[in-house]
Amino acid sequence: MPALNVPTADPSNDNQLDFLSLGSLVTRLDPGIQPFRRARSLDIHVSGGEYNVSANLASCFGQRTGVATAMVDYGMGELVQGRVREMGVRPFYKHFEHDGVRGPNIATVYSDRGLGVRAPVVFYNRANEAGAMLGPGDFDWKKIFSETKTRWFHSGGIYAALGANTSDLIIEGMKAAGAAGAIRSFDLNYRAKLWKTLEGGEKHGIEQNRKIAAELDVLIGNEEDLQLGLGYEGQDVHAKSKLDPEAFFAMIERVKADFPNIKAVATTLREVESTNRHNWAAVLWVEGERFVSPTMKLDVVDRIGGGDGFASGVIYGLLNGEKPEQALRLGWAHGALLTTFPGDVSIARLDEVEQLAKGGTARVQR
Repeated sequence: MPALNVPTADPSNDNQLDFLSLGSLVTRLDPGIQPFRRARSLDIHVSGGEYNVSANLASCFGQRTGVATAMVDYGMGELVQGRVREMGVRPFYKHFEHDGVRGPNIATVYSDRGLGVRAPVVFYNRANEAGAMLGPGDFDWKKIFSETKTRWFHSGGIYAALGANTSDLIIEGMKAAGAAGAIRSFDLNYRAKLWKTLEGGEKHGIEQNRKIAAELDVLIGNEEDLQLGLGYEGQDVHAKSKLDPEAFFAMIERVKADFPNIKAVATTLREVESTNRHNWAAVLWVEGERFVSPTMKLDVVDRIGGGDGFASGVIYGLLNGEKPEQALRLGWAHGALLTTFPGDVSIARLDEVEQLAKGGTARVQR
């Protein structure tokens, strides 16, 4: 019996979704290599950790995807909706009216790219964010899963920590997805500073993440995410090589003991030499089997979204019946390629991902 019993795709069903994510959409303002204090112009990227996976799977991998999220009816909301359509992602919006002054708002992420020894700098304005106002009951999950026959449902730790009720919304969605037979995944993406703003703080965050983990088939997160997000004690993750997978695999055994429902765990391994030079690898654990990618040196244009790019490739492989080692290779390759583009979502083609996954080079293609 396969470790993941992924529902079969039905090409004749135009309404079917291969993948549906739940999260918050944001606009990311990007001045390139200029720090914001000296910026004269900005690129606007539409992003969101959960949405990025839907966008990548649709744009690069040709999957039928959707996103459940909040939408605000004003100019920035129209911009975001246009980008979602461009990426080929089907939206399921809970609409909010903007009052013309204070919101609710589409959140703004400010992120320059840094250069060389100068690190990227990221800060936020998530005040009165519409996505943080969502909670249980805001989506008719039974209707959504019944009509779309969704094969895979996904959310993440940033969204879980965004609002007072967003983690409960994730749990509600995961339970409904499980009842409908969908595979369920979660990217821990643990952010202590977000949980500290909510009642109960980090302790409440661990409790909620563990409730979510009890509903999952697939978990994405590095050793630090597993320690902090699920409340495990472990060695100092900063005191050893970032490319060493052994401590990660040891932590998996503890996760599996507490959450026997989890069938696969994956993460990237990244060692930063400078802002634009990274060593990049990835690992995948599937029902006791361990898979480790090669390590490659990346010349990074924009590191934001690389982890979401990795998740997209792994999920694509598992959705389409690839062997775990190939699914890992596809995630490793796609995440690497994504760091060579500006912005948070993929501009790669599937054939480029497959070539790099096989060990392709950067020689001129003629």
